[in-house]
Amino acid sequence: RCVIKELESLGKALYGAKLIAQRFQIRNCSHHKDPVSGSACLLSMIEEGNPHHFFIATQDQDLANKVKKKAGVPLLFIIQNTMVLDKPSPKSLAFVQKLQTNQLVPEHQKQSIVQLKEKEGLAKQEGEKRRKRKRAGGPNPLSCLKKKKKKTQEGQEPSTEKKKRRKRKRNR
Repeated sequence: RCVIKELESLGKALYGAKLIAQRFQIRNCSHHKDPVSGSACLLSMIEEGNPHHFFIATQDQDLANKVKKKAGVPLLFIIQNTMVLDKPSPKSLAFVQKLQTNQLVPEHQKQSIVQLKEKEGLAKQEGEKRRKRKRAGGPNPLSCLKKKKKKTQEGQEPSTEKKKRRKRKRNR
């Protein structure tokens, strides 16, 4: 509602933008009695971790920079008649990484696991890293095969006879 009020106050120059804004679903904000600027209203709606999963679409660089400082808020903008979804901000990436690590194993369970490992003597000690030694391999088993002897009979010598070759006739 604050954005529409701001567009109405700016006059006929932004009448088209006001019509476009009125087509979308209007969300109630906490300051409907005393409207504030559109950017301040949008920032207040995504204040506590963006619980309604809003996207922010803006061409205002100040608003975009403020949105990037908050985790979990997707940012849309327009470049040459194309809507572009901005890459996640470093805050959002850090928030997701923290959330994933906390979901795997809670902190109190991590501490109890470490304590139990120390108690049982299973904790890894830095000086105890052992590498598996490579053992010398034997010779290649294919090179160890016995050579095959040629079978020659006493009455016959290896074939020294010339084979008859057929001549090919050329057709001209």
